[in-house]
Amino acid sequence: MYIIIDDRESVTSSYATSFDREGIAFLGFWSDVFQEWLASADASDLAAVDAFLLGDCEKRTALPALIRRRSRSPIIGLNNVKSLKATLELFACGVDDVVNAPVHPSEVLVRAAAIRRRGTAAPEETSAQPFRVYFDGRDPTIGSEVMMLPRRELRILEYMVSHQGKWISKSQIFNAIYGIFNAELDECVVESHMSKLRKKLRARLGYDLIQSKRYVGYRLIEAGAPVATQLMTKEPKRIQPTRRMGEFEFHGGL
Repeated sequence: MYIIIDDRESVTSSYATSFDREGIAFLGFWSDVFQEWLASADASDLAAVDAFLLGDCEKRTALPALIRRRSRSPIIGLNNVKSLKATLELFACGVDDVVNAPVHPSEVLVRAAAIRRRGTAAPEETSAQPFRVYFDGRDPTIGSEVMMLPRRELRILEYMVSHQGKWISKSQIFNAIYGIFNAELDECVVESHMSKLRKKLRARLGYDLIQSKRYVGYRLIEAGAPVATQLMTKEPKRIQPTRRMGEFEFHGGL
């Protein structure tokens, strides 16, 4: 889920439409309403936020510090007019990146993914890695083949990759994919999407990439983890012995 803070309703509505068209959960806040929400939001709601977009709003240079007290998600500043002074001011107040508005959702996804990678000790990328997720709307590839996925399943996979190795609850996935204020759907829809996604990944990779645990949630196994090795040895005929399965190469960076 992505959040934009902008005091112009026409801008938040426009972004909401463009993100929804791409199947990405999105919320727009006026700055004063956002500050109230930020102060009262629980940890699970904040964990569902992929990035904050900081647009034209009152006291916007003070907002990054407030966000950092509650969340480590990327903060991207939006400049309406290309200006060195405005760009320097945004970086000085604590944003992670600055782009000129308007910006396409795919670019926001790529930039947010790049910021998250810089904050983690990701393994060195190599062209030999069999599984790639791009975070820009493109379908993932396994080896040299594209794995076409419906938008919701793609967003779930991207979210799982972004939190690789961590247990994620059904509520967290629902909030990230559908938005924290979505009352039209039940969280059980996640189970249906996840079941279909796991089946497709299992058919391609030869083992279950996503673990599930009742009352806990789901976890994407880490590259080289013992559980991955155990699962692979059960089906030796379906695994390429010269490749380490379960590795990820993240493309689409800056």
